[in-house]
Amino acid sequence: MIAALAALVVVLGFALMRPRGWPEAVAAVPAAGLLIAFGVTSWHDAAAEVGRLLPVVGFLAAVLVLARLCDDEGLFHAAGVAMARASADSQHKLLAVVFVIAAATTAILSLDATVVLLTPVVLASVRALAVPPRAYAYATAHLANSASLLFPVSNLTNLLAFTAAGMTFLHFTAVMALPWLAAIAVEFVLLRWFFGRDLSAKPRSHDVPERPEVPVFVLAVLAATLIGFAVTSLFEISPAWAALAGAVVLGVRSLAQRRSTPAGILDALNVPFLAFVLCLGVVVDALMQHGLDEVMRAVLPTGTTLLALLGIAAVAAVLSNVVNNLPAVLVLLPLVAGGGGPAILAVLIGVNIGPNLTYVGSLANLLWRSVVHREGIPAGYAEFTRVGLLTVPLTLVASVLALWCALQLFGG
Repeated sequence: MIAALAALVVVLGFALMRPRGWPEAVAAVPAAGLLIAFGVTSWHDAAAEVGRLLPVVGFLAAVLVLARLCDDEGLFHAAGVAMARASADSQHKLLAVVFVIAAATTAILSLDATVVLLTPVVLASVRALAVPPRAYAYATAHLANSASLLFPVSNLTNLLAFTAAGMTFLHFTAVMALPWLAAIAVEFVLLRWFFGRDLSAKPRSHDVPERPEVPVFVLAVLAATLIGFAVTSLFEISPAWAALAGAVVLGVRSLAQRRSTPAGILDALNVPFLAFVLCLGVVVDALMQHGLDEVMRAVLPTGTTLLALLGIAAVAAVLSNVVNNLPAVLVLLPLVAGGGGPAILAVLIGVNIGPNLTYVGSLANLLWRSVVHREGIPAGYAEFTRVGLLTVPLTLVASVLALWCALQLFGG
């Protein structure tokens, strides 16, 4: 267990503190290779884990490309113009619009799109209005995590949970719609209160931009892709194929119009990160084989009562802030699988909302930190955690309560 734990610490430590320009795979690939070479895990077990994760990683690759193509086609520019038009009256209206756009972006295009593509657009719009940017920056950070509850495709953790739960796309979405809405509502109220002084400043007078050119084709492709997710789920086909189809359709058009380039699309794939995810799965599986499963089983509540679901979500949230949410979900899902859909979805709430507490919680947090630092906005560990301490407990409780209510309506 010591060797596997040391490998996990090295992999996560490098991912959290890596030098700029160095991919996470630099540590993850050798770590997984050494565990196999020294017999901590076998080639057979490692290959089985990689095979289990490949459909999930394939989907992630397709969505990363789809999000980049949406950016090339002007979707996020149109969102920025919509934000600027909404700010004519007050910052409170602007914050509401940012919440709506960020929540939709996270749900449909995943949290990476919100962090990497939407956050700079939001900050540029705020900078043009000469108002304090922190409320909007933290809105994108928090919604990148907590607004990823809605669809199985909104987050890598969702795909893993979706596969373990054995639910259809539509059933998963129906059950998670209430927790998603609860998380967004609580986040909005608390962030609006916390940054009340910043939000009281009146936006600088500016010319209201003309209505943006709505990228109708892009929106139609996204709608068709979402329908494709539901259809593939009914036929037990990986949603990666629907995402790939959407990316191909949008990519052909964007390349033909020279809005995208082959090099840009290849860069969007982020192959080193995909390798990191696969190797991280091998490391976590080795750790589970050497006793971590027994340790976690001892602290996890059992059952599907409201208190049990709250306890499961809390354990998942805490573990996310100790080892990061991706290893946390890989560790916890096999342990709660016996509790069926309710327990699995409680884990999902914990690993999606919990990361808002600390930078360690998710890789998206660190990616967001690099984005806002590049934009000249200080966002230290202490402030991030202070905002998280305000929002995470209440958001977690509200979302689990909403999950319990949804389970009564739609079943688990």
